[in-house]
Amino acid sequence: MMEMKNKKILHWGLLFAFSAAAVYALAYVDLVFRARSAYLEGEKYLEWNARPELKKAYYDRVFAQREKKIEADFKKGLLTETEKRQKIDLARFREKERLSESSLKYAYIWFQTAVKLFSPPESHWVKLSREEMPKTLALWKKELDARHIPYQDYMFE
Repeated sequence: MMEMKNKKILHWGLLFAFSAAAVYALAYVDLVFRARSAYLEGEKYLEWNARPELKKAYYDRVFAQREKKIEADFKKGLLTETEKRQKIDLARFREKERLSESSLKYAYIWFQTAVKLFSPPESHWVKLSREEMPKTLALWKKELDARHIPYQDYMFE
């Protein structure tokens, strides 16, 4: 009788320990993948800063897809000519705004996201993001200075 009770306790104890370890492992892997994703987004924006034609090509594709969808909605009779024109103009405005935004700002924010939100654990991607943050911030500040945009250091936290 006592032996059966001990086996049951051991069984549930092992099940609990395995479940806890599995949850911990899944959370760890999730954080590492999220950190990797944030780091790669930061790298993408750094690349866009170095090669603005890539950024322009990306947003041109986004605009073309949006325009295609608007045209399809118009052909289906879901939009009037005026609504179609307004939606296309709005999409074009959004593209211009996105192109004018600082790629360095977004790169810094993505690196900061990896460091602040996805660590611990101190994964390879978090370490890389931590290394890139000060370099990217310095470049961003130079860009702001060149545009004569005032800032305070607390604004970057």
